[in-house]
Amino acid sequence: MTDQRFNPSRADGRWQRAWDEARLFEADSDSPKPKSYVLEMFPYPSGRIHIGHVRNYTMGDVLARYKKLKGHEVLHPMGWDAFGMPAENAAMEKGVHPGGWTRENIANMKAQLKRLGFALDWSREFATCDPEYYGHEQALFIALYEAGLVYRKESEVNWDPVDMTVLANEQVIDGKGWRSGAEVEKRKLNQWFLKITDFADDLLEGLGNLEDWPDKVRLMQENWIGKSQGLEFSFDLSNGETLPVYTTRPDTIFGASFVAVAADHPVAQSLGSDAARDFIALCKRGGTTAAELETAEKLGFDTGITARHPFTETELPVYIANFVLMDYGTGAIMAVPGHDQRDFDFATKYGLPIPRVVAPSVEEAAKPFDGEAEAGEGVLVNSDFLDGMEVEAAKREIIARIEEQGAGQGKTVWRLRDWGVSRQRYWGTPIPFIHCSDCGVVPAPLDSLPITLPEDVDFQTPGNPLLRHATWKHVDCPKCGGKAERETDTLDTFVDSSWYFLRFASQPADRPFDPAEVAKWLPVEQYIGGIEHAILHLLYARFWTRALAHVGMIDVKEPFASLFTQGMVTHETYQLPVDVVVDGKVVKTVKAWLAPDEVEARDGVVVDKVGKRPVEIGRVIKMSKSKKNVVDPDTIIAQYGADAVRWFMLSDSPPERDLPWSEAGIEGCSRFVNRLWRLFGQFEAEATGEDKPLARKTHQTIAAVAEDIEALAFNKAVARLYELASATEKAAPSASRSEAIRAMLVMASPMMPHLAEEANAEFFGGGELVAAGHWPQVDESLLVEDEVTIAVQHMGKLRDTVTAPKGASKEDLEALALASEKVQRSIDGAEIRKVIVVPDRLVNIVA
Repeated sequence: MTDQRFNPSRADGRWQRAWDEARLFEADSDSPKPKSYVLEMFPYPSGRIHIGHVRNYTMGDVLARYKKLKGHEVLHPMGWDAFGMPAENAAMEKGVHPGGWTRENIANMKAQLKRLGFALDWSREFATCDPEYYGHEQALFIALYEAGLVYRKESEVNWDPVDMTVLANEQVIDGKGWRSGAEVEKRKLNQWFLKITDFADDLLEGLGNLEDWPDKVRLMQENWIGKSQGLEFSFDLSNGETLPVYTTRPDTIFGASFVAVAADHPVAQSLGSDAARDFIALCKRGGTTAAELETAEKLGFDTGITARHPFTETELPVYIANFVLMDYGTGAIMAVPGHDQRDFDFATKYGLPIPRVVAPSVEEAAKPFDGEAEAGEGVLVNSDFLDGMEVEAAKREIIARIEEQGAGQGKTVWRLRDWGVSRQRYWGTPIPFIHCSDCGVVPAPLDSLPITLPEDVDFQTPGNPLLRHATWKHVDCPKCGGKAERETDTLDTFVDSSWYFLRFASQPADRPFDPAEVAKWLPVEQYIGGIEHAILHLLYARFWTRALAHVGMIDVKEPFASLFTQGMVTHETYQLPVDVVVDGKVVKTVKAWLAPDEVEARDGVVVDKVGKRPVEIGRVIKMSKSKKNVVDPDTIIAQYGADAVRWFMLSDSPPERDLPWSEAGIEGCSRFVNRLWRLFGQFEAEATGEDKPLARKTHQTIAAVAEDIEALAFNKAVARLYELASATEKAAPSASRSEAIRAMLVMASPMMPHLAEEANAEFFGGGELVAAGHWPQVDESLLVEDEVTIAVQHMGKLRDTVTAPKGASKEDLEALALASEKVQRSIDGAEIRKVIVVPDRLVNIVA
């Protein structure tokens, strides 16, 4: 037995060096072992690893280490999603080069990951800003262009006039640029697009085969792809024109009370009044995301034009509406306010009719609306020839009648749009095309790749430095040899992360990957990352994989066989009221955020460490730099060691749920690390004797922990190890107890690898590294309970319990029960009239 405490400051670095020297985690593609590819979404090099990263990578690390112990050849790589606006922002704000800022951050974050002892194959490390990586990406982009999957067209974009760049919809907040705060404008620019819509059906159908993906992620992608069956038909307008509209609810056509068009629809653009132009300008300054359009105030402009209803011949007013999008359907809608909330809000604001055309039953045709639209489930009412029909039957009937009239037809429409990948930024992959006045747009020669970014760039002037560079963009046309210019747009950074998992699997110098090598590892067996990437990154990666399969470069279509989205690490927030003093007078009081290490508890009150003033404690939320409720892993590792941090990440909360950070929690984990250390010190190699209950508990735990890790139920595995540790501590010395201690060391090693290696060297004789060993073998015979606990009752009241062989006869159970001293005291010599025996469960004595 040892009273010595585990010393992580000595052990952690020692075993990390040992693993590196043994090149233990470098994957061998030629290995005959079964292959497992475990991958966490690679990080953006922002400067520091945060605790949320630690949880994500610890989960993947436990699975990777476990798979290795189970005899698999494991690929568990790490790299850096290194392009993007934050680096350019740093260049503008700090006067540094994006590349230098990024490389410094990578070095810092890599050191942090190494301190946690992750079993990563660093030999395959790359950053997406490496020319070797993005040069291959340029080649892939050209290949997709030659296959007809890339094109360039004029498109309306969100333009930030201060930063002078295109913004994604998600970067427009309340009509303003997310960084500059400037009013965003709509502009027409020539943009590069990938034909993701060509794969819409396949992407949608493929979701049905992703059984090991969370249902919520599949549903989010299904909604984003947005396949809808509906009707496209035309209204006759009072100005003599026709107006095509698309609706997914043709059954509600009798509930239409107005028609609305997008601000950039030809009908809107044809209006010449100043009022119309002003309203269109107002719409263009509004939000652009679906969420913003859903929540923004519904605004409209009456065009003075009317649309004739195809069945009732009622004249419906035509409005320009700020919630109608030009790029969905036809850019015009048939508005049914009774059964669509946006239409309801609009109709309420402008005093338009809100008829009911769907009700729970025909008898409820006059049921009033209770302040909001109804989804429209039930039967048709107030709808002429549709009355009484179920919704689906009514849809079919309307489509058939419109088609008979020759006024329209049933149609499938997709919410998904082609992927615009042009960005007017420096820090990204240069789009490998050349513009020639004679030859047009020409792909760069493959032997000229990579087209690298120039180093001598100026970030003090807003806009794209590549566009302003004195020499970089000027080249000769590869077709005619005349003067030409490079494309100065760079690729959306989502392109970089759409194929990185292929490059991890295969890294030849002369091409993006070797398809034969990719086939050995793909699809990724387990992909782990945040729910925030459920749509764009995961959808783009699925598309990119299909596109490469389409052009014959790989044979796999789905990149990730299993997906796990982990919960966030959360922490309470702290705010301190601070007086703002001007000329010696307090003009106002503001609340300043404080970090966890800036506060302390004194006499049951949380105060700031400097002024000892009471602090306001906020709710527990996701860790955020802006709220300062972040915990620095380095500080925690220095105090408690890497294994206590890793153990905390896996304890208590199911991994898909949020994990509240607490000092008490990490201290408890540290205590358990030392408890195991003391238990490992009690290992006796020469111990003899059998403890069958402990042996059974050991092998049941081996089997259950393996199942838990396979299912990513790490908190359950942790709980089982706690239970086995307690049972082992209580047991007398025996060979079974030593077997339990040895098995526990190996089972804990994926979670606490430094402790396992140190204990192995200190108490178990050393030799082979634990991480290079094998998962304990399960004795199947010990998984079956061969003894049961029998409740013994007297006159229906529990008096004792006895242990008996499973399946024991009624006579044997009766004898065991009557042999109990507690039962005999309860009977107290009374005559036994009857004994009731329930096999394997109960003996009840009636006396």
